[in-house]
Amino acid sequence: MTGSDIPSSFRLAYVPGVTPTKWVRVWHERLPHTSLELVQATAAEAPGLLAGGGADAGLVRLPVDRDVLSAIPLYTETTVVVIPKDHVATAAEEVSLAELSDEIVLHPLDDLLDWETLPGRPAVERPVTTADAIELVAAGVGVLLVPQSLARLHHRKDLTYRPVPDAPESRVALSWPEAEVTPDLVEEFIGIVRGRTVNSTRGRAATPPRPAKDKAKDKAKAKRGGAGGGSPARQKPAAGRKPQGGGRAGGQSGKRGKPRGR
Repeated sequence: MTGSDIPSSFRLAYVPGVTPTKWVRVWHERLPHTSLELVQATAAEAPGLLAGGGADAGLVRLPVDRDVLSAIPLYTETTVVVIPKDHVATAAEEVSLAELSDEIVLHPLDDLLDWETLPGRPAVERPVTTADAIELVAAGVGVLLVPQSLARLHHRKDLTYRPVPDAPESRVALSWPEAEVTPDLVEEFIGIVRGRTVNSTRGRAATPPRPAKDKAKDKAKAKRGGAGGGSPARQKPAAGRKPQGGGRAGGQSGKRGKPRGR
């Protein structure tokens, strides 16, 4: 890519709990003359923002509609239960869903987990947001299950959390609008999140097409409002994150959004 080919800016959307800092730092090192603008969006808003051209790419939570957006899964988050520090569950290193059967489990309207059956006892009313639910946990009203990054984002001194291994998990992906040819700056960011060197990003390989049955499954989940998804094998190189594809940040994109060879 020559200097004249590089657009002047790149807009990257990201959802709460996702920290793009390390990738943004590499971007500035490699493309110092191309600004990167961060656009914050809720998990529910992000797919529409990308589809509508409000950002060039985004760090989103799966599933997304694969007829509209391409996506490369990056990692799967551990689900934790947020509890008061004096809760009996703090005595254990992890908690099962069965152990929460007598608890009031808060289920906010912006919940990110794809539940087949909600655990515990329901609250009288559903909190509007995760932040509202956190306040209720602090008030002793109930407990809350969220991806670990959100428990950290809403950290309070009077609350703590424990992993829940048998709960649904949330997957984070790099996503961008479906196109015949993936834009050059999206290709650059793909190379960064995959850990490619400066030289290797110039010899880009095509991303293999996503199987039709997997696209249909994610599309169905997106339509019914599920924000979680089936979780791959558990690998935890860092707390709360499990990379896809044997430890590398990689995955599959939509079948028409193939990176252009150099």
